[in-house]
Formats: sequence, C-alpha cells, structure tokens
Amino acid sequence: MNEDQQPNLPPMGAQDFSAAQDWPGYFGAVLGKGARETLVAALDSFAREGLAQGFAVDLAAGEGRDTLELLRRGWRVLATDGHPEAFTHLWPRVPEASKPLLTTLEATFAETQVPECDLLNASYAVPFCPPQHYPELWRRTVAAIRPGGRFAGQFFGTRDSWASLPGRTHHSQEEVVRLLAGFEIEMMDEEEMDDTPEVRNPKHWQLFHVVARKL
Repeated sequence: MNEDQQPNLPPMGAQDFSAAQDWPGYFGAVLGKGARETLVAALDSFAREGLAQGFAVDLAAGEGRDTLELLRRGWRVLATDGHPEAFTHLWPRVPEASKPLLTTLEATFAETQVPECDLLNASYAVPFCPPQHYPELWRRTVAAIRPGGRFAGQFFGTRDSWASLPGRTHHSQEEVVRLLAGFEIEMMDEEEMDDTPEVRNPKHWQLFHVVARKL
C-alpha cells in the first residue's frame, strides 16, 4: 500500500499537490474556488479610477479562477501556464460571450514573453519560478506593466517551509520591497502561520500578498 492509499492519512490537498508540483492534481483540488483577494483589490482600485476594463496578463493562470473574474468584469486577458491541462479546465467554463476576450498561451516561466498590459496578475505563481530564471522574468514583468498599471500576486517568504525545496524562489520582506521599486505599494499583507495537524503534510507559511501600482 503506497502513501496515498493509507486509510489513516488525511486526503491530499491543494498544497500537497503544489509541494510535489503535481499541477493536474492541484487544478482538480482548487477547481471552482473564487478569485484571489489581491486580484479583486487591484480590479476594484482600477474601477475607482474609472478603468472598468483593460488588458491583463494572468501569469501561471492554472485552472483559471482569476482569469474568469477578469473576464466577468469585461477585461481582455492573456492567460499563460506551463501545463496544458490548465486550459482544459478553463475554456469550458468561459461564457461564450467572453471567449473573444481570452487568449491562452502554454509557456514556462523561462519562455513567457509578457506583453504590455494594465495588470499583471501572478497569484501564487512567482515562487514556483526556478531561481535561475527569476531575475529575467521579473525584469520582463516590470517592463510590461504600463505606468498606472498594477501588479497583483504573492511572494513566499524565506521562513516558509518550501524555501528549502529545489527550484523555488523565496524573498525576505526587504527583498520584496526592493523588487517593487518604481511602484506604489497599495497592499503588502504578510501572513505567517503553521498548518493545523489535520493537514496531510503540515507546513509553515510565510507569504506576502501584494498589490502595487506602477509609477
């Protein structure tokens, strides 16, 4: 009997699939969940400024929870992901009237070319960019966001348990602030906590939830 079949273990959750980078498993675990709070905060800020619709890049969009919210609000969206199964979950849930607004692109972090945009959304995405590719990805990200545009997403902290896993990119709070030079930070909420024992593989979390407006 393998680990997944042992009856006394809690079921696999989204974070277990993420830890193993089992993205099809992750897509199934989070399917149907709502948009991330950082995206909603960024979109609400645009709406208050009078930009009800714009062009967004949803980086590593996964099964599409944020893409669907962008489309619901009338934004044009380029959704990228490195795994082809992401889009098999996304497209069937896109209303017919919104399909002309959506473009999908299968690309790894190293391959992704970020076009000029009003919003770069990267919900729980950039920590999974391998460190050797991260500086160039971030350079392209910053260059693509128009003045007055926004970045919305998460960074994982150096005290997060996953910082010890290979192929991940984690930042201290000071490093996040440096990355956001040239932006007005509208939100940077640090979340640090331990999982409860009911989780199959409990971990220590350190995350920074960020919305920032490019100057």
